[in-house]
Amino acid sequence: MRWWRGVIGLLVMAGVSGWPGSSQPQSVATGGWHQASFPVEQFVSYTSPFGPRGEEFHYGLDIAAPEGSYIRNWWVGQVVEVSQDGLCGTTLIIASGRWRHIYCHLRGRAVAVKGVNYLDDPGSGLVIREGQWVATGARVGRVGMTGRTTGPHLHWGLKYDGGWIDPATILRVMYSQRRAQNSPLPKVGL
Repeated sequence: MRWWRGVIGLLVMAGVSGWPGSSQPQSVATGGWHQASFPVEQFVSYTSPFGPRGEEFHYGLDIAAPEGSYIRNWWVGQVVEVSQDGLCGTTLIIASGRWRHIYCHLRGRAVAVKGVNYLDDPGSGLVIREGQWVATGARVGRVGMTGRTTGPHLHWGLKYDGGWIDPATILRVMYSQRRAQNSPLPKVGL
């Protein structure tokens, strides 16, 4: 069941250039995971890990932050979905090659204009729409409390080839690579 650990390990060891993005119009930074962006600007704590939670399975990592804090794009990619539902609330999904990163409980709502879905978050200064390309680290939303939530946080999910990946594993690899390359590190705990 943990096939992805082997895949990730091989890719990290190989130092795959421009990974995980592929064939996008923007140039992707080379050198591996240390180039990725932590998804929350005003990190407070991790509030719920990936894995079993009561009788359900939690397919993401909950990252607490003050309501209205900006959310940053993990890796360069294309917005493939802006939607809203009762569980995940206002949601943004970005595709980076074989990866999908999912951002839930965003402030604002999904609206359709001439058949294209947009994130409508007045006062955010953002214009995010399906089909748009976004750079690594670009602001893509704000922490909210839409959907089923008990407090302001980002529910951050990751999929690789359709299979769910524990985001904490990716954050640990990012941290290790930054540390190995003496890059400045964000002050966040894992």
